[in-house]
Amino acid sequence: MLGLSDIKTGKKIVWDGQPFVVLDYQHSKTGRAGAVMRTKLRNIITGATIEYTFQDKDKFEEAETSKSSAQYLYPEGDEYHFMDSESYEQFALSAETLGDAAKYLIEGTEVVILNYAGRAINVELPVKMTLEVVDAPPGLKGDTASGGDKVVTLENGLKLTVPLFISAGDKVIVNTEKGAYVSRA
Repeated sequence: MLGLSDIKTGKKIVWDGQPFVVLDYQHSKTGRAGAVMRTKLRNIITGATIEYTFQDKDKFEEAETSKSSAQYLYPEGDEYHFMDSESYEQFALSAETLGDAAKYLIEGTEVVILNYAGRAINVELPVKMTLEVVDAPPGLKGDTASGGDKVVTLENGLKLTVPLFISAGDKVIVNTEKGAYVSRA
C-alpha cells in the first residue's frame, strides 16, 4: 500500500477502484491538523481529470499498467480496431476512449497500447507523425499580411495551419501532442 509520501507526478494509483495518473501534487501541513496532499488526477480509462485532497491516513495501491505494441487497422462506426503486434489478436477501442488520438490514426500506424487489468484501455501515439497534404489553397507571393500561414487538409481529414510554401502532395511532420505543424518531411 502507498501513502502520501509516495505520491509523485506520473505515479499511477488505484483510487475508488479506478486507475489514475498523478498530474500534479502539493503537500500541505497546517498547525495541529494532519498533513494533506492536494492532487490533480487523470483517470487512465476515461481521461477525466479531477482534483482530490488526500488526508494523512489515506492509503492506496499502485496501478499495475503495462504497454504493448499494436497496429491500427480500420475504423468501424464509433470504434477503432487494432491488432496486437505479438499475439495478432484484434481488439477495438471507442472514439470516446481515444479522444484526440483518433484524429491522427491512419491505417498501418504503429502505436503503443496502455493495458490495465489485462485489457487495452488507451493508445499512445508517436510524438511526431508524417502525414500527406491532400488539399492546399495556393500560396500567393507577397500574401504575408496574415502571418504567412494557410490552412491545409491532411490525408486523415485533419485541418492544419502550415507555412505558405506547403502544397498538395507534400508530406509534413505533425506534433500529435500539440496538433501543430513541425516541418516538411
